[in-house]
Amino acid sequence: MRLSRSHKRVLQAMAHGHFLKSHRDIEGGKFFNLHPPDGEPEIIEPAVVEYLYTQGLVDSNKKFPVATYWLTEKGKATVDM
Repeated sequence: MRLSRSHKRVLQAMAHGHFLKSHRDIEGGKFFNLHPPDGEPEIIEPAVVEYLYTQGLVDSNKKFPVATYWLTEKGKATVDM
């Protein structure tokens, strides 16, 4: 598994209290935001989240219209490396 700087940054942020959420708009479009504990959310490229998900590093509650992601055990172990 090869993690880019963007992948690592998202994992580190989640490990330090940021919330990753996917949002759906009225037309069904999906976008991802990384929400800090305080401050404005940051837009995250869908490909970054999809890679983390397919590698088993994050999972979500699959809620509509907003799903919340968390680090899996594998994701936590990756952050600790």
